[in-house]
Order: sequence, then structure tokens, then C-alpha cells
Amino acid sequence: MSITAARKQALIKEYGKTATDTGSTEVQIALLTENITSLTEHMKVHAKDVHSRRGLLRMVSERRKLLDYFAKKNTDAYKALIEKLGIRK
Repeated sequence: MSITAARKQALIKEYGKTATDTGSTEVQIALLTENITSLTEHMKVHAKDVHSRRGLLRMVSERRKLLDYFAKKNTDAYKALIEKLGIRK
């Protein structure tokens, strides 16, 4: 369900400013998006898994908050990020 350490490092390298940048908004959104995608596939198979559904909703809410913050902070980078991640809004 969760992403592997290698995939996480690849996402940090791709979206971060440096190779160890784990706290920037872009990296956090990218990691949450990867987790949400993985958990969505899990929920398609296990529809009655209420605990995972709660975690999924929490992650979606957290990503939404980060996206709202990022949109206010840097609109151009926000638009580029949602295009790159394939998030619609």
C-alpha cells in the first residue's frame, strides 16, 4: 500500500529543490499524490476496508490544504505542478 523507499527518493529528487528536500510543498504534494494513487487501487479491490478509507480521506484532505496554500503562494508553479502530477482542478 505504501510507496517504496526507492520510489520516495525518486519523487524527492524530481520535485525537490535538492536531493534531501523533503519539506517543501511540492514534495509533500507529490508524495501524498503517490500514496493516494496506491491507496485508491487498494480500495478498488477491498471496498469494505473502512480503516484504509479513513486514511485515504485524510490524505486527500491534507493534499487539498497543501494545494490551496501553494496556489496562494505561487500560482504559476501551482499550475505546473498539477499538470505534471495529473491532478485536475
